[in-house]
Amino acid sequence: MTSGQLAAIQGYNPRTGEPFGAPVPSTSDAELDAILAKAVASDWPATTSAVRAEALERVADALDAESELLVSTADSETALGVPRLSGELKRTTNQLRLFASVLREGSYLEATIDTADANTVPPRPELRRILRPIGPVAVFAASNFPFAFSVAGGDTASALAAGSPVIVKAHPSHPTTSVETARIVASVLPEGVFGIVHGIPVGTRLVQHASVKAVGFTGSTGGGRALFDLASGRPDPIPFYGELGSVNPTVILPGAATEETAAGFAGSLTLGVGQFCTNPGLVFAPASMVESLTAAVAGTSGGPMLNERMQHGYQSGVDSLAGSDLVELAATGTDPAQGFSVAPKLFTTELKTFAANQGTLTEEHFGPAGVVVTYTDPEELLDVLPQLPGSLTATVHASSAEHQLAGRIGSALQAVAGRLIFNAWPTGVAVAWGMQHGGPWPATTNALHTSVGSTAIRRWLVPVTYQSWPEELLPPELQAGNPLGIPRRFDGVLGTA
Repeated sequence: MTSGQLAAIQGYNPRTGEPFGAPVPSTSDAELDAILAKAVASDWPATTSAVRAEALERVADALDAESELLVSTADSETALGVPRLSGELKRTTNQLRLFASVLREGSYLEATIDTADANTVPPRPELRRILRPIGPVAVFAASNFPFAFSVAGGDTASALAAGSPVIVKAHPSHPTTSVETARIVASVLPEGVFGIVHGIPVGTRLVQHASVKAVGFTGSTGGGRALFDLASGRPDPIPFYGELGSVNPTVILPGAATEETAAGFAGSLTLGVGQFCTNPGLVFAPASMVESLTAAVAGTSGGPMLNERMQHGYQSGVDSLAGSDLVELAATGTDPAQGFSVAPKLFTTELKTFAANQGTLTEEHFGPAGVVVTYTDPEELLDVLPQLPGSLTATVHASSAEHQLAGRIGSALQAVAGRLIFNAWPTGVAVAWGMQHGGPWPATTNALHTSVGSTAIRRWLVPVTYQSWPEELLPPELQAGNPLGIPRRFDGVLGTA
């Protein structure tokens, strides 16, 4: 590589550690400028909801049509397995179709009409409010979901639905998968609506580029915080919607401390080699349950992580934890000992020790590692739980006789998590209107929003009010008679007037 030349991005097979696919060239500054110039010139923000809905469905159909190639490529670059990746790709295309239905339903626009009223104090002019696309959006693809949170994933789908052109920063863990996915998406959409860039340096410049109006990010706390600071430090600060670290606390009450619960925990902890953002890494359980939790985790098998850096990060983290005097190593699962593989780990500590060392014991160890905090009286948890760092999820397991206590535990967890789960496990995030995938820092940079589900579109929309404008100059969504038949709030009443 000559001086000033950008490094190419090489993919690897995590099962063997061997290179996979041809190196993907990094994107230069000039190439980034050209991509963003096309995005700014695009008329995508001016297209109707119906046009965008049809385009999203065509993208979904095109991805489904090449599913065999995409899944095979992603499996070679991530080792996540064909069954998992097949399901993830279908989730991704269904997500695109969901946003098509969101566009047709129309309530995402929050169309609001207040008629003029000279008798109010102060007098009210005619006001018509609607949400409009924010402008070109930068999306940082995730490592652990090469489809659902990557090139054509949730951030891309919701931003395109909103009417915002998208520039994806591909993740280096699966460059060939990213290239193939981007090829398919770009072949369907008009020029300038979608672009992709590769390489580490381009990510910084993307966030700082004057043409970018918002950023979506899924990744590490450290990387996300650095980019968040860049977005906030611009001469014109822009929204940065980052999904970062999460330990996803789980409370198991005595009545639910069964072998079945222990097995469920071990399965959730090690699913996808623990590389889920909703991995239950922190468990509060009766001391009597440690034996069953230990046996369950000891019976699990690890596997290859997504890349060598993650393998080293996981191993360094669990080794450091094991070497401290704050926990005891309770169980180690099987390590295939090939490629970028790791073994599941389970540690235990007492509630008193945990309460005095929360900063250390609530650090996320991305991978199949968990810490069990033992208690003797569940009432003691009520003072500790509200002090936990923000998480995407919080879970309570309880028997039917413990519902009153479970409700109090849930109230304590409500302030620290975006989704509360009862007698189930947090891994797996449904794509639906009712989903909230967000939480207080460090789970996300903005707990008001979600990165999964229909309301994810709200991140890429900004309000504009038309005051006393002529009817013929108004968007059809705000015109008299509601020609599109969408939900609107008319003089304070929600309906279709």
